Amino acid sequence: MEFGYALSSEEHAPRELVENARRAEDEGFTFALISDHYHPWTDAQGQSPFVWAVIGAIGNATTRLRLGTGVTCPTIRIHPAILAQAAATSATLLDGRFFLGVGSGENLNEHILGDRWPAPDERLELLEEAIEVMRLLWQGGYQTHRGKHYTVENARLYTLPEEPVQIAVAAAKEEAAKLAGRVGDAFVNTAPEREPIEHFERSGGAGKPKYGQLTVCWAESDDEGAKRVCEIWPNAALGGELTYELPLPRHFEQATEDVTPEQIKEALPVGPDADRYLDQIRQYEQAGYTHLYLHQIGPDQEGFFRFWREELAPRI
Repeated sequence: MEFGYALSSEEHAPRELVENARRAEDEGFTFALISDHYHPWTDAQGQSPFVWAVIGAIGNATTRLRLGTGVTCPTIRIHPAILAQAAATSATLLDGRFFLGVGSGENLNEHILGDRWPAPDERLELLEEAIEVMRLLWQGGYQTHRGKHYTVENARLYTLPEEPVQIAVAAAKEEAAKLAGRVGDAFVNTAPEREPIEHFERSGGAGKPKYGQLTVCWAESDDEGAKRVCEIWPNAALGGELTYELPLPRHFEQATEDVTPEQIKEALPVGPDADRYLDQIRQYEQAGYTHLYLHQIGPDQEGFFRFWREELAPRI
C-alpha cells in the first residue's frame, strides 16, 4: 500500500496548504489529495481557497509529490470545458505529477449560482458526460460536443501535458462505483468498505489504483483529539446522504450539534495510540485499497507529521 496526505482546503489558508504539501513530501508521503470546495463544511473550519491557484503554488514548492484533487465536481458551478483547461495546465505545471479526482458533488458547493440540485441519478449522468467532455478536449485540436447537458463549440486547449490527465472517480454507492470502473482511471472513497471496490473492479476497474481517505486526529490524549474533532470537524460523525444534500455550513452545524466526544472516539482514530491508527489502516488494506491518504484534523499538523515519522511509518 502507498501512503499519502490529505490537504484540507476547508481548514487551512493557501500558504499553509503549500507548506503542508512540502512537509508531506519531506516526510516520505508519495502523493496528496487536495479538497476542492466553495464552502467549508462548518464555519469553525474557516477556509476555502480557490484550489487551482493553490495547486500551482504546490507545483512550484514540491518536486516529487503526486497531487490530485480530492475531489472536484466538474458538473455545475464550473463547466467541464473550463476544468479540462485547469487540469491540463496543472498537469503541465507539475510535469505529469497531477491527476484529477472527480465526483458528483455536494449541494454545499454547487448551489451557489442558483442551479437546481439534481437527483442522485442525474448527478451521475452529468458526471459521465462531463468526463466525456474533458477527455475530448484533452485530445487536442478543435473540438465540438453537443450533448444532453453540455455544449462545447469549436474549443481547443493549446496547453496540454505530454500524457493525458488521469481521472480518479469518487464513489461510495453501487452505481457510482460502476461508473468509476467504466470511465475512471482510479477509484476514491472514504470508508474501508469492500463492496464499492468490488463493483468498481467488475465494471472495468480491475488493476486500477484505489484511493482511500482515513480521517484522524493525532493529539496528546484521546480526550483532546475527540474534543478537537467535535469543534472543527463534527461532520465526521454524519452518515447517510445528508452530506450531499445540505446547502450551507450552518445546516451541517445544526445536524451535528449533538455529536459527542464519545461518538468521535468510536468513529475515528484520535489521540496518541498508534495501534488504533494501524488497525484502521489494516481495514483499508483488507478492503482492497492500494493507496491510503491520511487527513489530520486541526491545526497541529506538525504533531501529526512527528507521529507519522516516529510511530506509524516505522511500523507500517
